[in-house]
Amino acid sequence: MGSTTGPRRPVHRIATGAVALLAAAGLITACGSGDGGSGGGNGGGGAANAKGVDDGTKLTMWTRAATRPQSEALVKAYNANHDNEIELTVIPTDDYQAKVGAAAGSGDLPDLFASDVVFVPNYTSSGLFSDLTDRVDALPFADSLAQSHIKAGTYEGKKYVVPHTLDLSVLFYNKDLYREAKLDPEKPPTTLAEWDEQARAVDALGGDVSGTFFGGNCGGCGVFTWWPSIWAADEDVLNEEGTEADLASDTARKVYDTYRGWVQDDIVAPGARDETGATWTGVFPKGKVGVMPMPSTTLGLMPEDLDLGVAPIPGPDGGKSTFVGGDAVGISATSKSADQAWNFLAWSLDDEAQVDVVAANKDVVARTDLASNKHSEADPRLVTINELVAHGRTPYALKFGQTFNDPNGPWLALMRDAVFGDGSSVAKDNDAVTASLGD
Repeated sequence: MGSTTGPRRPVHRIATGAVALLAAAGLITACGSGDGGSGGGNGGGGAANAKGVDDGTKLTMWTRAATRPQSEALVKAYNANHDNEIELTVIPTDDYQAKVGAAAGSGDLPDLFASDVVFVPNYTSSGLFSDLTDRVDALPFADSLAQSHIKAGTYEGKKYVVPHTLDLSVLFYNKDLYREAKLDPEKPPTTLAEWDEQARAVDALGGDVSGTFFGGNCGGCGVFTWWPSIWAADEDVLNEEGTEADLASDTARKVYDTYRGWVQDDIVAPGARDETGATWTGVFPKGKVGVMPMPSTTLGLMPEDLDLGVAPIPGPDGGKSTFVGGDAVGISATSKSADQAWNFLAWSLDDEAQVDVVAANKDVVARTDLASNKHSEADPRLVTINELVAHGRTPYALKFGQTFNDPNGPWLALMRDAVFGDGSSVAKDNDAVTASLGD
C-alpha cells in the first residue's frame, strides 16, 4: 500500500488489541510517507493551503461508536455549508481497531479516520496517517489546541493528528448530600485528604447513601480517574517512551491507600469490587453518592433535578489534573484528497465549529482559548471542565491496550492488589507493568 507520490517505507507492526493479530499474520504493507495526493506531501502544503480545498470532493471518514454523537454533529454541520461532502461511517467501538488494521493491510483506509487517543501512537508509528505538521503549525490558534492530543499524535517530530473529541476525568459531587452532611456545597475537595474527609462525611448520613464509588474491576476506569491524582503532584506514571512504569511511587501509594481505606471502612457504594466499567457511570446519577470521579461527557446525561458540582481531580497535597481522553483524527496516508480532507479538519477546529457545534452540545472544546464561550458561560461547570484541558495529560505507550485496558493485564492486577489487598505487592506489580510495556 504505497502513497501516490512518496517513496515506500517499511511499516512497524501495529501491536495493540485485535490489530496485533493482523500484524502477527504478516507485516502490514508500507503506507508511504504521508504524501497523499492533492498537495498532501511534506506536511500538507504549508501556509498556502492552511484552510485546504473546498471543491465538491466526496470524502470518506470513519469514527468509533463511542464518539458517534460528536462526530455526526460536526460532519452534519460541515456538509451543510461546504461543497465537499463527507460520508461518515460509524464502526462499533470493540471492532474499530480490527477494522482499521484490516483496511491498512488491504489499502482501503478512508480519507479521514479518528482513533481513541491512547491508540494513536500505534497508528502514527505504523505510517497510517499523513504528516500534518505544516498544516497544523499554520493554524492561527495552533498553540491553543489540546496539546495532550497533539503530543499523542506526534511521532519522530512530526504531527499526524488533531483533536476530534475530548473527554476529561473530573470530580462530580452531590450538592444536596453535601448540604445534608453540613459541608459547603461550593467548596469541593482541593486535596486528596479533603476528598477523603468529604466522602466520609456524606457516608455518615447512613441509609442507602454512600461516600464515593469507583470501578474496582476496570483497568481503564483506574487509569482515567486515579492517574490524575498522581499527575496533580507533578509526577509521571510512565517514562516518555511509554516503556517503563512508575506506579509504585510514594505519591501513587498515597492514592491507593486512600481508596483502600474507603473499601475497608465501607464508604464505597455496593458493587465497586466487581464493577468492570459497564455500569460505573450509572451509580452517581441515582443521587445516593457524595463525590466520585467520572467522565466529563456524563454531565449532559445527568438528571435535571440533580444538583451537582464539578471540580478538578486533586493530588494528595493539592494541584489538579485530568486524563484527556477522547479521539484524535487525521488524514490517512493513502488519501488522494488530502487538501480537501484538511479543509474539514481545519474547519472543525475553528471558532464556528468549536463554539456553535461542540460547545453548543455541552462537549469539551478542543481549544483552550475558547474555554469560556457563549455556551459554557451559562454553566460554570462547563468552564471548569474546559479550563482543565490545559492541565491534563494523555499517556503515551504503544502497548497501552494490552497493559492497561486488558482485564487480564498487569495494571488491573496492581489496582486490585493495592485496593482490595494489603498493597504489599505494588512494587512487584509495577515491574509486571513495565515488563508488559516493553514486550
